[in-house]
Amino acid sequence: MKPIHPTNSPSEGRQVQPDGVVPKLRFPEFWDMGEWEEIKLIDVTDKKIKWSFIGGPFGSNLKSSDYATNGIRIIQLQNIGDAEFIDDYKVFTTEQKANELLSCNIYPGDIILSKMGDPVGRACLIPNKNARYVMCSDGIRLVVDKQRFSKYFIYSLINSVRFRDLVEKTATGSTRKRIGLDDLKNLPMLVPKLEEQQKIADCLSSLDDRLTAETQKLGTLKVHKKGLMQQLFPVEGETLPKLRFPEFCDTEEWEKQKVSSLLKRVSNPVNVDLDEMYRQIGIRSHGKGIFHKELVSGRELGNKRVFWVEEDAFVVNIVFAWEQAVANTSTTEKGMIASHRFPMYKAKANKSDVSYIKYFFLTNKGKSLLGIASPGGAGRNKTLGQKEFENLEFILPEKVEEQTKIAKCLLSLDELITAQTQKIDTLKVHKKGLMQQLFPVLDEVMG
Repeated sequence: MKPIHPTNSPSEGRQVQPDGVVPKLRFPEFWDMGEWEEIKLIDVTDKKIKWSFIGGPFGSNLKSSDYATNGIRIIQLQNIGDAEFIDDYKVFTTEQKANELLSCNIYPGDIILSKMGDPVGRACLIPNKNARYVMCSDGIRLVVDKQRFSKYFIYSLINSVRFRDLVEKTATGSTRKRIGLDDLKNLPMLVPKLEEQQKIADCLSSLDDRLTAETQKLGTLKVHKKGLMQQLFPVEGETLPKLRFPEFCDTEEWEKQKVSSLLKRVSNPVNVDLDEMYRQIGIRSHGKGIFHKELVSGRELGNKRVFWVEEDAFVVNIVFAWEQAVANTSTTEKGMIASHRFPMYKAKANKSDVSYIKYFFLTNKGKSLLGIASPGGAGRNKTLGQKEFENLEFILPEKVEEQTKIAKCLLSLDELITAQTQKIDTLKVHKKGLMQQLFPVLDEVMG
């Protein structure tokens, strides 16, 4: 059953409960359960467990000799995501060291909070795996009293916008905020009876299960695309890919050609009108595409050299080319402008497909070549040279039709990935909005 706003009750004469002590949305069976109770975060802990609420001093006691290739997993600050446990960063210590620091030991189902970072106070649940972990110095372990509270409810409440806002206000620091253990313990929160907590927890966990499933689908699509790209482009030393479309199997082998024989540089300078408004483009690294900047006036552009964006062009960010900051323009960018840092190239007739060129430079080989054409040190000192870029050589199909076929195949996968990403973003927005209505407004209660 979905939660309903109390004022939508079909029962005549039902008294609407005051805002601030009950949520905007409430399940019908709890309309008469009265106001939520104000408690402190420390009150939800399991008093039977000695270290049910404690910050981990482990990181400060860690020496290089304590690290191990396997053993007991160390939970680092970067593992504590925004309402999720991020499994990408894996560091281990020895079992002996973990046994010396029992107060830092955490287990599946524990809630771990960050006491510093951006945002500070974010919380995640340790996955339900048969594992033991050790907490880092910037983590806080919270073990919920299951007799009085729903763990998932408390975890969700901690990650709610209003509680997180309270953590931010209490935390200290300017660039990277930090909150003390005592301050965190004493933060107020509003909770209903256990039965209502569990109902809310079931509602939110079902949404989280859906988000997990959709995120796994997205991951599968990305893995599929990565594997496909590895087979649609030749490996080092080969002249043909492992996979080829049937209609091209009997055609010529792929040939090595220079960029200059495939693409031509196009440049159409903008005669800037001081009173006109312009929109500039930017290019994200790692092939994440073009983004559109805020409108800017010609007066604000001043003497900056800018150029009209060409449609259906290959465009590269010369500062981050080595990070695969490449893209294709489309009709969407018509009438927009780009700085001199974003040179554009059009395909030479019957020589290349600019979408194929983009996908090639998103392969490992393409990344390596972009690095070669970007001499210099790290970061912004590695600038793509135009001559160096145009002199790059790589193997590709002679027939443009085959290039286009490969590009369209990968583009269709990109469209699926984009649609799946948007679905996940929509679910996250829905969950955020639902949480804002399932938990009372704490600020108004504190008044």
